Amino acid sequence: MIYRLIADLVVFIHLLFILFAVLGGLLVLKYHRCALLHLPALVWAVLIALFGWVCPLTPLENWLRELGGVLGYETSFIEHYLLPVIYPGQLTRRIQICLGLLVLSINLVIYGWFTCHTLKNKA
Repeated sequence: MIYRLIADLVVFIHLLFILFAVLGGLLVLKYHRCALLHLPALVWAVLIALFGWVCPLTPLENWLRELGGVLGYETSFIEHYLLPVIYPGQLTRRIQICLGLLVLSINLVIYGWFTCHTLKNKA
């Protein structure tokens, strides 16, 4: 039971990481030092998506579920609502690359706006 709860926690942390990688640039607009955390997270997320790597959180979650004796997913709240967001069933390599480029594009726009706004205010 405890391993399943820890696995659910890993899924939740995984979702938070994904949200931070996608939208963390917005935090940088308010908290500039957040870029020190966001840029490495963004690079990691984009690399995983573009090269088809497996995030280390995925095998960790699977290992914890195996330790908990769970072969397949049961219907906890996290498994039911968050897993389909993190692990879409129809995720193809092409869609994965497109998602990586989308995450990169969103953040390039945010950081571009931030840079222009910062330079404009300094002038």
